[in-house]
Amino acid sequence: MLFRNVMLPPKITKISTLIHSHIRRKLSRTAVKYQIKNDSSGGVMQIFDRKTKTLQRERAASAQDVNLYDYLKEEIGYRLADRIFDIKRKFKCAADIGCSRGYVSKHISIDSVEELILCDVSQANLDSVIVGDGVKVIKQILDEENIHFESNSLDLVVSSLNLHWVNDLPKALNSIISALKQDGVFMASVFGGETLYELRSSLQLAELERRGGLSPHISPFTEVRDIGSLLTRAGFTMLTIDTDEIIVNYPTMFELMWDLKGMAESNAALNRSLHLHRDTQFAAAAIYEQLYGKYDEETQRSGIPATFQIINMIGWKPHPKQPKPIERGTGEVSLKDLHRLDEIIKEIKTVKLDDDNEKK
Repeated sequence: MLFRNVMLPPKITKISTLIHSHIRRKLSRTAVKYQIKNDSSGGVMQIFDRKTKTLQRERAASAQDVNLYDYLKEEIGYRLADRIFDIKRKFKCAADIGCSRGYVSKHISIDSVEELILCDVSQANLDSVIVGDGVKVIKQILDEENIHFESNSLDLVVSSLNLHWVNDLPKALNSIISALKQDGVFMASVFGGETLYELRSSLQLAELERRGGLSPHISPFTEVRDIGSLLTRAGFTMLTIDTDEIIVNYPTMFELMWDLKGMAESNAALNRSLHLHRDTQFAAAAIYEQLYGKYDEETQRSGIPATFQIINMIGWKPHPKQPKPIERGTGEVSLKDLHRLDEIIKEIKTVKLDDDNEKK
């Protein structure tokens, strides 16, 4: 194969170990940091081209082989729906923002949600969405940049792999918490900063070698610490934020890029480079294989891994009856006594039983 014959120059080999690990963190933080900075001054930096992203979604939804590219979003949607089942409550009205082809809604049952509002910018997605039996469904066209619901009208809001394309994420979160009732819950999954770090570093190293400079070919992603800050600023409480890492193996870099296009996850940044030269592509594929390639002994085939970091978040709208942390200084057990925890619990129980007997 042609790209296997492209060798890394000595200069690139020396700096590759330094650059590819640095790129994993550096560029992924750009979007959210600019949002926070500009939001306080009244303006929002436009990172993504929303018209381009809408066209990408329409094209992907209308493709005849759309089912071939659902594997990643299907998995994330199932995991997000499973988190809904962990909450022992029946939600009267819920909204799925950026529902796409129903990756979350197909797993929601009538035991968890009575009425579900499905929202997406693509009519083709709404037409093909799948919903669990018995759930009342309302479909509406909605752009994630402009989320509008009646105040205090929703018990649950979910969003799966959608909000990472929003320019004004603080505004979106403010709209969501405004739409939630007291003690309502917001659950979402977005791509994190470690997503596709292998592809990003390979493309940058290839362009540095072939073109003498760098240009963005992968959209920036957010970081876990930024998500926590944004949720807190919006007013959410009892936050739960965690990450999953899914590694998908592909034969070469080209199959990965083709699947990203089929998922409607192609680059939509305003400053993106619209053309990637063929020699740069072959060089990037060779770098990708040399830095990250793996050989599968079972299949006796070589391939390349692609990392998808998923940030999962849960936030609740404040309610007076929600559990709150106790005041500082009211603790009765020191952390240095944790090794005696069983003894301390027995002592506390004994004291309480003695007090109850005295009252009787």
